[in-house]
Amino acid sequence: MNHLIVFTHPRKTSFNRAILDAVTEICRQEGDAVVVRDLYDIGFQPVLGSSEMLGGVGEDVSLEQAYVSWADHVTFIYPLWWTGLPAMLKGYIDRVFSYGFAYKYDNGVQIGLLKGKKATLIHTQNKSQEEYEASGMGNALRLTIDEGIFAYCGFEVTSHLVFDSILASTSEDRKAWLAQLSELMRIDPAKNEKAGLNNSLYLNL
Repeated sequence: MNHLIVFTHPRKTSFNRAILDAVTEICRQEGDAVVVRDLYDIGFQPVLGSSEMLGGVGEDVSLEQAYVSWADHVTFIYPLWWTGLPAMLKGYIDRVFSYGFAYKYDNGVQIGLLKGKKATLIHTQNKSQEEYEASGMGNALRLTIDEGIFAYCGFEVTSHLVFDSILASTSEDRKAWLAQLSELMRIDPAKNEKAGLNNSLYLNL
């Protein structure tokens, strides 16, 4: 299987980086062909230009679209900032998931053009699961990110793994979380839905 990993975090020593290393190794052990696109490392330009809004696509976007087209499965690893995607990743989506590549309209009906591809989302957050679910933010995130972006473009979101209470976690907690990744990335999403998890699995303290 062709597996693309889109990674978004500016720090080389972050827990997100440890997640990236673990996921990359897991995929390779499974026999996947793996390509990692570290958006900060490659210097991706996240700002959508006016010409792109009119249909023009630059060489940098064409390259990223080629990776997405190549992939059977795309894993996105990122921190949750201001209850949303980091600007770098949001800009990647703005530019790479363009009209005519990721979606289109046919007689007013929206069509996701990346149908047949799977997506796994993995994010870290400082607040706890209980805080986000009590405020309604957890469901809002699932609607705006899982459904509003990825399912909208045709992806099957197989799982959304959430590492929460990061600031309160210890090195032992984080090692234990990473050790669970191999199993958690392959949990049947239908079981998550039956359990009321909406494909989101929290790894909390």
